[in-house]
Amino acid sequence: MPVTNRIAALRPEIEAWRRALHAEPELLYEVNDTASFVAARLEEFGCDEVVTGIGRTGVVALVHGGGGPGGRMIGLRADMDALPIVEETGLPHASKRPGMMHACGHDGHMAMLLGAARILSETRGFSGTVALIFQPAEEGGAGGKAMIEDGLFDRFPVEKVYGMHNLPGLPVGRFGMRHGAIMASTDEFAITLKGRGSHAAMPHRAADPILAGAVLVQALQAIVSRNTDPLKSLVVSVTQFHGGYAHNVIPDIAEVSGTVRALGTDTRDLAERRIREIAAGIAVAHDLEARIDWDRNYPVTVNDAAESDFCAEVAMEIVGSANVDPAAPPLLAGEDFSYMLEEKPGAYVFIGNGDSSGLHTATYDFADDALAFGTSYWVRLVERALPVG
Repeated sequence: MPVTNRIAALRPEIEAWRRALHAEPELLYEVNDTASFVAARLEEFGCDEVVTGIGRTGVVALVHGGGGPGGRMIGLRADMDALPIVEETGLPHASKRPGMMHACGHDGHMAMLLGAARILSETRGFSGTVALIFQPAEEGGAGGKAMIEDGLFDRFPVEKVYGMHNLPGLPVGRFGMRHGAIMASTDEFAITLKGRGSHAAMPHRAADPILAGAVLVQALQAIVSRNTDPLKSLVVSVTQFHGGYAHNVIPDIAEVSGTVRALGTDTRDLAERRIREIAAGIAVAHDLEARIDWDRNYPVTVNDAAESDFCAEVAMEIVGSANVDPAAPPLLAGEDFSYMLEEKPGAYVFIGNGDSSGLHTATYDFADDALAFGTSYWVRLVERALPVG
């Protein structure tokens, strides 16, 4: 099933939804206007049930196949929140809300799933029920987890769940997916080194946290280069170093913080253990105290192998086998769809966004030319996963 005439004809409307959402971004769980827009469209399409307020501001709509309610149920998920970035695109549909921007393409993700909702509500060419999940707070707020804890899968007992994200650099009209880990776990650490301050001219009287911090930053790089299997993926990035307040004073305290990304639980655990050990050891060596604060954030996003293959087959029906990479390289960015895949089998796929600016940048914009491909993918996935008869 390539892009159908009906979906091609709907493209201008899907684009209009996308641009309207782009112009009014909202952050984390405070996506009230966005959720209202989504719910209103779903009601207009004739979805059989539209439920709001799941996980605070999440929206779920049900569409039953031609045979009515009952039978199997699958879930399709799109994220709704934007980022705290000042937009610099200069586009007519640029953000009207200062300091907020859809810099990750969630506007496009919502629009594609809304397009699928419109088509599926019209055609009903499947058996069973599809749950359309619009999730808040993907950008660091663990909205997927919040929806699950609020009874998402108890109230809507999907057998499988699927997600999709745009990918700059991958040409429009192409898809990528893979077996196993496709997105990384995301942990954050903050190490506080408490020493003894002194006049900078008398360093022998100090227990210098600046010196210890400098040693620590270098030592943490050895976790990847010397402690981790070279065939496994791990990133340890120090992103902040705060200390001192005057050019002639050695301070009492310095803080070093950063992030850890891994594609395996064993590697993730190794990184945490070694960071704690290294920080404690350097503190002792420099006559300091070390406090390590660790935020164990999103888990690894792991695709079910059979579901990844299924998604590849669906994508190939839309764009042809030459435009689908079933063994796409994983990303070391994080994704809270991981919580849903811990609960249900399913898969997460990439859709090409072309030669756009990178995600989370002030000049990024979702590629409208991708909308028909993503909408077609969702529709065909439902028809294949829940076949009539």
